Amino acid sequence: MRLPDNWRKAPLTAGLAIVTSAAWLIVALFQLDYWAADTFGFWPASPVASPVPVWLEPLTATFVHSGLVHLLFNMVILVFCGRPVESVLGTPAMAVLYLLGAYAAAGAQYLVDPIAIAPMIGASGAISAVLGAYAMLFGRNKVKVSNPTVALWLNALWLMAAWIVLQVIIGIALQGGSFLTGGQGLTIAVAAHVGGFVVGVLRANPLLLFKYRKA
Repeated sequence: MRLPDNWRKAPLTAGLAIVTSAAWLIVALFQLDYWAADTFGFWPASPVASPVPVWLEPLTATFVHSGLVHLLFNMVILVFCGRPVESVLGTPAMAVLYLLGAYAAAGAQYLVDPIAIAPMIGASGAISAVLGAYAMLFGRNKVKVSNPTVALWLNALWLMAAWIVLQVIIGIALQGGSFLTGGQGLTIAVAAHVGGFVVGVLRANPLLLFKYRKA
């Protein structure tokens, strides 16, 4: 499938990048990093009462980032992968994909560590879903396997592994990121990345078929 290059078909991707960046800028300017993480992050096991409803935390957490480098890295991947994915799937399906990724990431992290007492922040889980969809829609057969379906899945797995490794490297370098963060140190939320990516891989084709169901 050819990569689209028209931004008019990807308003949600542009909007998410702008709003997420603006949210980080406001937090950074007023030095509200810890307050934002505590208030809007996803708490697997919250030690304090949060003003945000627990069912909304997986979404609000996507607008909180730990630093400029972490934000820029996530936004670059969102823009690079989100524009073609939204252009192909459509804006409503892109919204569904992003939401599913955010909640799948939070759910996966909760299943792995339900008693964590540090908030999970960052849009990496939701972006992982977009990345997973990108892998399925625009993946190229770079693996020497005779079955093209198997080759596509292998390429998707390699892309997921590379994405997680890059997140880990950034997290270690900055002591923050799309992970669990708090006074007890840094824990990379690998399960969140995997959960979001798996949703993107599994939902890409069904969302595409749904868009063209009447064609």
